Amino acid sequence: MEPPQSRRHDDTGTGQRRPWVVGVSGASGTPYAAAVLRALLHAGEAVDLVVSRASRLTLLDETGIAFRDAHWREDLGDWLARGADGTPDRFAAALPDLSDVRHWAAGDLAAGPSSGSYPVKGMLIVPASTACVAGVALGLSKDLLQRTASVTLKERRRLVVVVRETPLNGQTLKHLVALDEAGAVVLPASPAFYAGATHIQDLVDFVAGRVLDAAEVPHKLYQRWEGAVGGSRRER
Repeated sequence: MEPPQSRRHDDTGTGQRRPWVVGVSGASGTPYAAAVLRALLHAGEAVDLVVSRASRLTLLDETGIAFRDAHWREDLGDWLARGADGTPDRFAAALPDLSDVRHWAAGDLAAGPSSGSYPVKGMLIVPASTACVAGVALGLSKDLLQRTASVTLKERRRLVVVVRETPLNGQTLKHLVALDEAGAVVLPASPAFYAGATHIQDLVDFVAGRVLDAAEVPHKLYQRWEGAVGGSRRER
């Protein structure tokens, strides 16, 4: 009999693991990636993780965490436990189970997600740098992150690109239009304030929640608009 863990991520009736691929590029915004990863895992989704070389420098700069291939699970746990304000153990008590996370090295172009025959639900690139946007739009496939994004598009799977840059120049805007035309969801890391944010984590969680909305994964990361002006303030 199949273990419940594998059935939990199967929506085909075959018992086959079908993860979301989460790609982390070198743009500033590693708390966005952490919030998306936590929420996916809490929702019972399997995750395949691709952390680009450039993103490791950003992660080190923004959190002090050195993400190492040989110790990736330990480093991922430290990262996901950290709050957006830098508090080291903010989420430690409710850290999701990491047993169904699979890590692929960014330089491994023979990795599972590099092939369209590898079963996945789709891919979330969070955050996406302008270099990453350009590479995916042009089909460069210079690393596993870009290759997986290209595969996601060609297989007509859901691709959510969380671009994190400002201002945007004309060339990047053209690349984003190209991604939209190719079927990707272009989702700028643009937090809103109507949900009653009182902390930096609230703003990060709003963006992460919109990412999960685009992936059609249930969550409770932010308070939804219900048509009542000031409703979020009244409920605090």
